[in-house]
Formats: sequence, structure tokens, C-alpha cells
Amino acid sequence: MDKDSAELTLKILKILDDKKALELKALFVGELTTVADYFVIASGTSTTHVKSLCDEVLERLAEEGVTVNHIEGYNSATWILMDYGSIVVHIFTKDERNFYSLERLWGDAKGVICDVEERAKIVCFKTPTK
Repeated sequence: MDKDSAELTLKILKILDDKKALELKALFVGELTTVADYFVIASGTSTTHVKSLCDEVLERLAEEGVTVNHIEGYNSATWILMDYGSIVVHIFTKDERNFYSLERLWGDAKGVICDVEERAKIVCFKTPTK
């Protein structure tokens, strides 16, 4: 686990929260896969909202010199995946999120490290313990 990854994860959560993303979560998956350390999972209210959430993350992180490695699903916008190396951001419509249920699929992750329970207030952040 990388401290920079944890900080960037929080930054992404804040960006998504500012754009009114729903059901924000971040999972520490670093001990389960080599793909990433963290998954950020969010929902939008429509495909337009999902795209705007993606665009906002891209723009705000680019302003800080952080560029995305790859994006999948932008055109359909029911599930957009943004690969930032150690962080993978998943932005879904509600129906698509319920169908794929990543939280259940990655249920062996070291718990939810962050859960935005109230607008503009990130709570429950803790560094996973080994």
C-alpha cells in the first residue's frame, strides 16, 4: 500500500462528492490483486451524470499533473472505468452497479476504507491493517 495512492484516493472521492456522486466507496484491494491498491466506486443518476463525473475527475486531476492511463465505457456511460495505476475508479448508473455488485465481488477486500455518508463529509477513512 502506497501513501500517495491513499491520498489520491481521498482526492478522487472529494471530486466525486463535489459533483454529487451517489454511494461513494473506496475499497483496499491491494492484498487481493496486482491490478490496483484501491477501487473507488460511485454511482451517477443518469448516463449524462456518469460522464460528467468522469470528466470532472479527469479535469481536476490533470490540473495537478495526474493523468489517466486508460478509460473504458465512456461512450455507453453505464459503467466507466478509469485506470490511474494503483487506483481504479468505477462510475456506474444505479442499475449497472446493482447488476455487477463490485462490493460483493470484492467482499474479501480489507473492508471499506472510505464511505461518504454525508454530502461533503468523508467519513470512515482508515488505513487497512495487515
